[in-house]
Amino acid sequence: MTRAVALALGVASTGALLLGLGACATQPTAAPSAADSIVTPSDEPENRRRARIRLALAVSYFEEGKTEIALDELKQVVAIDPSLPDAFVLRGLIYMRLNDMRQGEESFRRALQLNPRDSNAHHNLGWLQCQQGRYDESIREFDRAMTNPLYADKAKTLMAMGVCQARAGRNAEAERSLARSYELDAGNPVTGYNLARLLYSRGDFERARFYIRRLNNSELANSETLWLGIRVERRLNDTVAMQQLGDQLRRRYPQSRERASFDRGAFDE
Repeated sequence: MTRAVALALGVASTGALLLGLGACATQPTAAPSAADSIVTPSDEPENRRRARIRLALAVSYFEEGKTEIALDELKQVVAIDPSLPDAFVLRGLIYMRLNDMRQGEESFRRALQLNPRDSNAHHNLGWLQCQQGRYDESIREFDRAMTNPLYADKAKTLMAMGVCQARAGRNAEAERSLARSYELDAGNPVTGYNLARLLYSRGDFERARFYIRRLNNSELANSETLWLGIRVERRLNDTVAMQQLGDQLRRRYPQSRERASFDRGAFDE
C-alpha cells in the first residue's frame, strides 16, 4: 500500500522528523476495498474499473505535488463511481494539503459511510483531528483503524498515535505506542526520532542514545537527528561522539538552524 507518509520522509527536508510530522497519511490504492465483493478483472463492473484507472492517475498527480490536477481527476472518478471509498480518502488528503480541514473531514467521513472498516480513512481522520488538537477523538480513530485484522499499516498508525499522545502530554502512552511501532517497523526514521526525542525529554539518555545512534548511522540522518544525537551524547558526557556528530553537522548542513545552535552552545533551547 502506498503510504503518503513516505512524502514526509524526504528526511533531508527540515521539519519532517519533528513531533509535528508534516504528513502521516495513507493514500488509497487501486485494490478493492474491504467492503467490496472480491471480484476479478473480468467481472468487475465497467464503471468501477474505469473509476479505479482514473483514481490511480489522480494518486500519481497527488504524489507529484500536482494537487489541483489530482482534484480535477478525482472529480471525474466520483462522477463515474460515487460509491468508491478510496476516492473520498484521496479527496480528504487533497483538502488537507489545501488546508481545508472541513472538507477534508467530510471526505473521510463519506469514505467511512461507504466502508466503516476502511482503516485508511480512520487513520487519516485521526491525523486530521490530531492537527486540530482533538486528541481524544484522534486516538479513538487510530484505535478503530487498527481493529481491522487485515490492516497492514499498523506500525504507521501506532507512530501517528504516539505523536499525538505526546502532543497531548500523555508521555507514558506515547512511549508505549512509539515502542510498539518501532517493534513492527524499526526502519522508520520518524518513529525512531520521535521515540528518542521523547526519551531524551524525560531524561532516559541511555535509551535515547540507542535509537538516535541507529538513525544517525544510517543514510536517513539529517540536521535534526544529528542535533538530537549531539545533545544526547552531551548528557552522557561522551565528548568524542559529540564532536564527531558536530563535525558531520557542520560539514553536511552548514546553513542549518541546528548548526547555528551547536556553534553557540545552545544545547537546551
